[in-house]
Amino acid sequence: MKSLEALIDYGIIGLLVVLSIWAFAVATERWIFYRRLNIAQFPSRQRLEISLTKRLVIIGTVAANAPYIGLLGTVLGIMLTFQNMGTAKTISVSTIMVGLSLALKATAVGLLVAIPCVVMNNALRRRVTELLTEHQAIHGS
Repeated sequence: MKSLEALIDYGIIGLLVVLSIWAFAVATERWIFYRRLNIAQFPSRQRLEISLTKRLVIIGTVAANAPYIGLLGTVLGIMLTFQNMGTAKTISVSTIMVGLSLALKATAVGLLVAIPCVVMNNALRRRVTELLTEHQAIHGS
């Protein structure tokens, strides 16, 4: 049972932390790229769009899946709590509450990862739209 608790605490939550760091790194790289970008060097709108949207799918994927990963941790935590309740000779309220708090912690971390990723994804996609519009104004097509 302790291994399942460790899986939830370190596995699920650790995975969410790694995904958030990855998404933040991609977002930072994209912002730096957008700031240094010279739109005039792209004669084709398609080439510009490919360069602008590179790796944005990572942020969107993390944003879309982090709540589900957190929910998986919650389901595993609740299952573990019920397992402990079923196998224990006595049922302690504190044991139940500790198990449920562990389960809900995974959901909270999933949401804490997803919400900033959604914001970053929306902001970056908005910047892509602005740069594409600027390219169209410069090149006329």
